Amino acid sequence: MNRFERLFKPLAWITALLLTAFVAGCGGGSDGSANASLLAGTTVVAGAPTVISSNPSNNATNVPTSTNSSNNIVTGTAVSASFSQPMDPATISSFPAGTLLTFTLKETNGNNVPGSVAMNAANTVATFTPTASALHPNTSYTATITTAASNAGGTAMANPVVWSFTTRAIAFTAQAPVGLGTAGNFVILSKTGISTVPSSVLTGDIGVSPIAHTAITGFSETADSSNTFSTSAQVVGKIYAADYAAPIPTTMTTAIGDMEIGYADAAGRTLPNFTELGSGAIGGKTLAPGLYKWGTGVSISTDVTLSGGPDDVWIFQIAGNITQAAATNVTLAGGALAKNIFWQPAGAVVIGATAHFEGIILSKTLIAMQTGASANGRLLAQTAVTLDQNAVTQPAR
Repeated sequence: MNRFERLFKPLAWITALLLTAFVAGCGGGSDGSANASLLAGTTVVAGAPTVISSNPSNNATNVPTSTNSSNNIVTGTAVSASFSQPMDPATISSFPAGTLLTFTLKETNGNNVPGSVAMNAANTVATFTPTASALHPNTSYTATITTAASNAGGTAMANPVVWSFTTRAIAFTAQAPVGLGTAGNFVILSKTGISTVPSSVLTGDIGVSPIAHTAITGFSETADSSNTFSTSAQVVGKIYAADYAAPIPTTMTTAIGDMEIGYADAAGRTLPNFTELGSGAIGGKTLAPGLYKWGTGVSISTDVTLSGGPDDVWIFQIAGNITQAAATNVTLAGGALAKNIFWQPAGAVVIGATAHFEGIILSKTLIAMQTGASANGRLLAQTAVTLDQNAVTQPAR
C-alpha cells in the first residue's frame, strides 16, 4: 500500500459511514422523528430494497386531513414511501380488494382506506392517494408495504415496513350555516302531514302546507277563536295549517318554500371535506366540522359524536336514507350546537326506538321517529313526519 492509499483509505471509510448515517436520518415528519425507525429491528439483506423515508413520518401527529390549493380545490392527503433502489411498479399496488396488496393504508379499527398508488419517474417513490377527498380527522392510520414489493431486478424487500401517524382534529374547509328563512320558525314542518301516537312532547311550532289541518292527527288539537292556529297538550307552541284563516295560508306557503330553498342550499354545497366516509356507516366515529357527501344512504348503528365549537358547521349531503338504530345516540362535544348541524337526505329518515338525534333534518321524503326516540333540532320534511311518543325540541336560533 503506497502512502496515498494509507492516507485516503481511512478518510473514505469515515465518509461512507457519515453518508450512511445521513441517509438513515432523512425524512423526518411533523413530529421531527427520523424515518430510519421504520426499519428498527429488521434484518438488512444485501441487494434487497428498503424504505428509507416516508411522508408522513412514523409516529407523526397533527397530520392535515386535506390541503387547499390556491384555487380552493380540496385534495386528499397523500402518503408516500421512498425506496433505496428503483422499484418494479407492477409490484406496488393498493386497495381495492381482489388485487395483490403491497401498499395499504388502514384506520385504527382495521378498515382499509381505498386509494391508488403511483410511482415517480425514477420508480423510487411510491405515493398512495386516498379515493376520498380527505382522510378522517383525529384518526390514527397505519401504512404497510409488504415483501411482495420488488426492485427493478426482481429482488423483493426482505422485511415488511409499517409506520403510523395521526391526523389533526379539525378539517380545513369551513361552511356557512344553511339558510332556513321562515322554515326556521318551526320545530316540525311537513307538506303532507304530521301524525303522532300520544303522547309526544314537541317544543316549538308545527305546521303543514299545502295539505289541510286534517292531515295533523293524534294531537287532539283545539282551534283558537281566531282560526289562525290551534293548540295541543302535546305541543309547547302553536299548530298551523294551510287552510287556517288569513294570513296563515300565505305564511305557510312561504315557510314551505323556504324549507325547499334550504334543502337546495345544503344539497348544492361544493368541495366536500369528506366523501363516502365509512361507506355511509358512521357509527362509532367522531366527526369534525365540515361538508360530508355520500352517494349512498347513511347508517348509525352505534353512537356517533360531532365534535367542534359553537360556531362550527356540519352539512351532510346524503343521496339515500338515514337509518339510526334503536337506543343509539348522536351526541355533541366541544360546544357544538344543533342549530349548526344540517342533514340533507334525498331519501327517508328513520330514527330508531329510544334513540337520540341532534341537528336539523331537511328531508326530501319521510321522517319517522320510532317509539320513545328524541331529537334536539328541527324535522323539515317534503312529505310526512310520523311520531310515536317522541320528544322533539327546537334548538336556539
